[in-house]
Amino acid sequence: MGAQQVREDFAALYGAEPEGVWSAPGRVNLIGEHTDYNDGFVMPFALPHEATAAVSRRADGVLRLHSADIEGGVAELSLDALAPESDREWTAYPAGVVWALREAGHPVTGADIHLSSTVPTGAGLSSSAALEVVVALALNDLYELGLQRWQLARLCQRAENVYVGAPTGIMDQTASACCEEGHALFLDTRDLSQQQIPFDLAAEGMRLLVVDTQVKHAHSGGEYGKRRAGCEKGAALLGVDALRDIPYDELDQALARLGDEEEVRRLVRHVVTEDQRVERVVSLLQAGETRAIGPVLTEGHASLRDDFRISCPELDLVVDTALAHGALGARMTGGGFGGSAIVLAEAADVDTITKSVEDAFATAGFTAPRVFEAVPAPGARRVG
Repeated sequence: MGAQQVREDFAALYGAEPEGVWSAPGRVNLIGEHTDYNDGFVMPFALPHEATAAVSRRADGVLRLHSADIEGGVAELSLDALAPESDREWTAYPAGVVWALREAGHPVTGADIHLSSTVPTGAGLSSSAALEVVVALALNDLYELGLQRWQLARLCQRAENVYVGAPTGIMDQTASACCEEGHALFLDTRDLSQQQIPFDLAAEGMRLLVVDTQVKHAHSGGEYGKRRAGCEKGAALLGVDALRDIPYDELDQALARLGDEEEVRRLVRHVVTEDQRVERVVSLLQAGETRAIGPVLTEGHASLRDDFRISCPELDLVVDTALAHGALGARMTGGGFGGSAIVLAEAADVDTITKSVEDAFATAGFTAPRVFEAVPAPGARRVG
């Protein structure tokens, strides 16, 4: 839904034109999974799919929220009544951002917000972060808060961690807020330093496909939290602030020190090797060896499947089928337990790979997947 449609729907809902319209994208993560809450490296890029918000300020301490994508009328909330984990509906994401801004001392006195999103929900493409970032950017502009993009991402992460109750890292919000068109974002999640890496596959005769398995996942579920707690336990046992601090060339010694903590050993091994995979992909892209990142992506899937154990039959089927039909590399992307996989392929092989995956799903009796091309898109911005 375009900015003009969102603007018109806002006016019909609230009886006045909005003060502006903003958008924020979902993201796909090229490499660097479950490293962000371990102070490690990630490499997402923004998708063309985005959340769009028409917004106006209010001065009476009232927050009114409406979504074009969810049945129901306008939700009206009192800013003074906003409290962590008090809301289990979609409204928790935008309301959490308002709560986080006010908790940080920013003078937000209310808003009317109408939202529409084309980011698939439950697909591991950061639909929640897109909702958070678009609201944060709109309020930052309207209330002239002067916050930088990385600061907005931090506040959105706090909204999701504390208000929603989902223990996510900083990657999704930073990607939505900071990515640039035609680039992947090399992000150090410890200090939030960023480097925009050119990533134009079409110019080199390649494509990156996203295969949404239609298996829904939720970050606020318990398995994600268990993995995070296990990583924190590993860091504590190894005497470091975060698993980021274990050098790759000292991994074997670190694993030996963990003794019979087999589950923790697996988690540590994934995180340390995944950080190294991100650095390898950055080096390959900078050297112009884009095709060579394919095997690194595939290594990442094996690690997520075997060590982190967050894959599922549908994700494994995408990866195995794509590789069997000529893909350069493939892996699951996102938090796991469903969601999406990415496939790096020669442009000439896309149709064959797509049909092969669709046929494999049909043969297995799985719900038909949704397949689309991922092209690095702009980050959050005002659009009207």
